[in-house]
Amino acid sequence: MKSLADRIKDVKRETEAAEKEGNEIRAQVVTWLKDVETLQPRVNAIEGQMFTNKKPSRCFLNCRKRYRASREVEEILKEIRRLLLVAGNFDSGVACLTRVPRAVEHIPGPSIEGQDTASKKLDETMKVLDVEGVQRIGIWGLGGVGKTTLVKNLNNKLEKDSTQPFGIVIWATISKNFVIKNVQTRIAERLGLEVKMEESEGGTASRLYQRFQKEKKFLLILDDVWEKIDLDSLGVPGPEVHKGCKIILTSRLKEVCRAMTTDLEIKIEVLNDVEAWQLFCQKVGDVAYLEEIKPLAEAIVKECCRLPLAIITVGAAMRKKTKVELWKHALKELQRSVPSIEGIEAEVYRPLKLSYDSLQGNNIKSCFLYCCLFPEDYTIYIRELVQYWRAEGLIGEGQNWADMDEGISLIENLKDSCLLEDGPSDITVKMHDVVRDVAIWISSSSEDGCKSLVRSGIGLSEIFVGEFSNSNSLDRVSFMGNNITRLPDCMIQCSKASVLLLQDNDALDTVPEKFLQGFEALKVLNLSGTSIRSLPHSVLQLRDLRVLLLRNCSNLKELPSLGTLTKLRELDLRGSYKANLPRGIEHLSCTHLFRL
Repeated sequence: MKSLADRIKDVKRETEAAEKEGNEIRAQVVTWLKDVETLQPRVNAIEGQMFTNKKPSRCFLNCRKRYRASREVEEILKEIRRLLLVAGNFDSGVACLTRVPRAVEHIPGPSIEGQDTASKKLDETMKVLDVEGVQRIGIWGLGGVGKTTLVKNLNNKLEKDSTQPFGIVIWATISKNFVIKNVQTRIAERLGLEVKMEESEGGTASRLYQRFQKEKKFLLILDDVWEKIDLDSLGVPGPEVHKGCKIILTSRLKEVCRAMTTDLEIKIEVLNDVEAWQLFCQKVGDVAYLEEIKPLAEAIVKECCRLPLAIITVGAAMRKKTKVELWKHALKELQRSVPSIEGIEAEVYRPLKLSYDSLQGNNIKSCFLYCCLFPEDYTIYIRELVQYWRAEGLIGEGQNWADMDEGISLIENLKDSCLLEDGPSDITVKMHDVVRDVAIWISSSSEDGCKSLVRSGIGLSEIFVGEFSNSNSLDRVSFMGNNITRLPDCMIQCSKASVLLLQDNDALDTVPEKFLQGFEALKVLNLSGTSIRSLPHSVLQLRDLRVLLLRNCSNLKELPSLGTLTKLRELDLRGSYKANLPRGIEHLSCTHLFRL
């Protein structure tokens, strides 16, 4: 038994090492270890009888016990010799020569434990895996919202579940501009197939297809999908061919889910306020609770707008920093949409910019960047946004001015790409704050005709000429939603600018004559919600002006003759009760006049 015990230690040590390497233990070794476990109690019982029972007994009974014990010892010795003989066959190794893949491989990643929002989505996804008829599941949402984290947690939950139904679960990261051969290689490795780099994609697809047919039930997780994937070209028998096939894909684009004919789409939402704060504190440490820092930390979390990727990145950058000045600076930079905080540009802005880069269609990128002109958390009216786009010539060339179909289709495209969100009503949309920051970052250095100066909703009381550095390169200017009381009384040369938004500056009562003289290319001018009493005559020099919005200008008394603005298509005077209709309006037969 001593010899067997030594052999047991060796076999167990080799078995543990093989399992750590992911190798399957030979069936003979597994049976041998079970037989050893069965034998040990028998040995312990005999030893107990022979060496610990010292009570005197009658001779006849004592002989019978000795006889039974000797028979048991003889059988045990026989079993020990057999086990030692079998163990002699283990010299070639305890693991299978051909590695059999594990049903589920652990995928490293952060846990969502304690995050109710994500946990509910995980439970929802786990449940539909068992629903017959739901074979393709799309997980979609904004970049950085936690799609990959969720499916990693799903994969690892299946790993711990001994009753999970899949013969194999395969994870493949796709990413933008993926190479099909690389994805095939990853799948082949999981299935235990030899990878032949010289083999054509079609040849590999054929071998993968045949291998999948041998699986009764399998789950394929395709992470970060940017376009439709032809499963046949990949070598995966789809659900219509293989009834035991289930596919989960993650994407930022709902349109990709549709193209992949998913049976169910699950949108991943941002964290709630409590979860956002907890995640930030987890990353930044106890410093977030310091009396002088906590208000700043809470404001920074708010600027991250509950997006996990932004919270994690900023939290890591601010970890254990105790100087209040550093926190104040970080908050100011976030409020200015400047990616100067360590890691923000590389880990948040650039990944989110991929969604922008993937936009396809005439002028859709320019239309998207238009939305960052509005302040944070601003409710954007769809009709107004579409009219802006039309005024700039981004949509609707040759169409009726009132036709909204193309604009609404474009907005739905942006929503499906998670670059716009539904507003509080079905006639409005909103932009996620972090997405807006990225859009401002793009448009501040854009070279595709969308360079913008965005100073909306930041509490300005005055516009300084210094704001207009490199003004001749600007295409759009927005100072809306501030507390501006005065505009520069000088000409600011913005010869390319097509948009000037000054609305919702309640105290602004005068537009100096010289101010508009440098904006000769304007197509959109919005002065709604101001206290102006009149418009300067320099507005008549804006010969390309198509949209002039003067809503809720309650102090407005008169307007100059607008007859020279022959391209004007929309004049909105709603709520400007004291304004008389301007002279020359009868000559603008194509102008839509709104005056209620």
